[in-house]
Amino acid sequence: MAKVPGRRLTRPVNKANQLLKLVEETLNVKLPIRLRAWDGSEAGVDGAPVVVINNKRALRHIIWKPGELGMARAYVQGDLDIEGDLADGLRVMWASVRNAREVDPDAAGPRLGYRQIAKGALLAVRMGAIGRRPPAPAAESQLSGELHTRERDRAAISHHYDLSNDFYELILDPQMAYSSGFHHREGMTLEEAQTAKLELICRKLGLKPGMRMLDIGSGWGSLTLHAAEHYGVHVTGVTLSSEQRDFVMKRASERGFGDRVDVSLRHFRDLGEAGVHEGQIDAVASIEMGEHVGDKEYVVFCDAIYRYLRPGGRALIQQMSRSNDAKGDQPGGGPFIETYIAPDMHMKPLAKTLGLIADAGLEIRDVQAMREHYPQTVAGWAQNLEENWQTAVALVGEENARVWRLYLAGGALAFEENRMGVDQILAVKPSRTGVSDMPATPLDWLAS
Repeated sequence: MAKVPGRRLTRPVNKANQLLKLVEETLNVKLPIRLRAWDGSEAGVDGAPVVVINNKRALRHIIWKPGELGMARAYVQGDLDIEGDLADGLRVMWASVRNAREVDPDAAGPRLGYRQIAKGALLAVRMGAIGRRPPAPAAESQLSGELHTRERDRAAISHHYDLSNDFYELILDPQMAYSSGFHHREGMTLEEAQTAKLELICRKLGLKPGMRMLDIGSGWGSLTLHAAEHYGVHVTGVTLSSEQRDFVMKRASERGFGDRVDVSLRHFRDLGEAGVHEGQIDAVASIEMGEHVGDKEYVVFCDAIYRYLRPGGRALIQQMSRSNDAKGDQPGGGPFIETYIAPDMHMKPLAKTLGLIADAGLEIRDVQAMREHYPQTVAGWAQNLEENWQTAVALVGEENARVWRLYLAGGALAFEENRMGVDQILAVKPSRTGVSDMPATPLDWLAS
């Protein structure tokens, strides 16, 4: 083909290639992914998970809010996606980051010097991605006021748990247990694992008919209802979610044991107003609620458990933990979790939690790690979400449904890779003379 005088032939710009190079240079890590830009151009590793930039608005999200939150906003609004299994894609990328940091501890951290900022800005201008800050997704929490006041705690819980009872019924097992199940044998269904968890808790607490039990953060009442129905105990539950309170009371009434269940819409610091008297409770349970208490307030939480228990009464706390040792670890779980899922959450190292419980006067009798059980539980929730995707979108909107898809995939991976843990902690309030009324071995509650 003859050249036309004065006319220069140019190749189309591969936007995906330019973007991938900039990201890898900024992070100082080679990403084992395939990137597809909004114009159809591709770059990266053949056969690797495909990250898709559906809209250049995704770049604006990341420019205005670099890091995890900017990418999460782009994903939630559908501007950024991963083809295929989201968890597998995240797993591959996390592995590359982990491997890079074993060689260079500073790898995979943004190097936002003047040169990188200028280069990124120039590329964004060329691609037409410069513009006003995109509006944040409506699914983000908007809390105000002083941390861990009753009003702010109520707003934080309402943000997540009052989404829709119908939505949670799609995701969870029929008992509505929103915590790690107990997968003690291979091939258990989600419902079987959750029932096994409830049974384990009741056996550890030594429940018997006529006992008085306190369920702090009772959720949709899986434990409250199970203990009242199958163990004949009188349960007082407390929650900050009106949706949850109404749900539990309705189920208890429908099943014919409403006289043994009372769920109050109040803060754990106001248990006295729920008719709970100090030194008269036989058993206290708090299942994955302690993470929401806050760091300084945890002392008050443990003291309340001690005061309300009778001598010889037992407490079972199932709680998530985070090491906080690795560089970048955050007690709230990171910007995405803190913004979309659990505002104000504070996870502590297990050792610190045990110390605070013991400092309150409770004697630690057993600690059971359940970290490997959580990914199996989350897999069941994720399967339910995908199988009911259109219904979920109709109930809570596509943004909230995508929040949950990302939350479940990332959460399962955090437990799988030991970045987060979960444990059942069994404690007792000994009498003044040291009598605990505890069995000699854990075989009493481990035998099924």
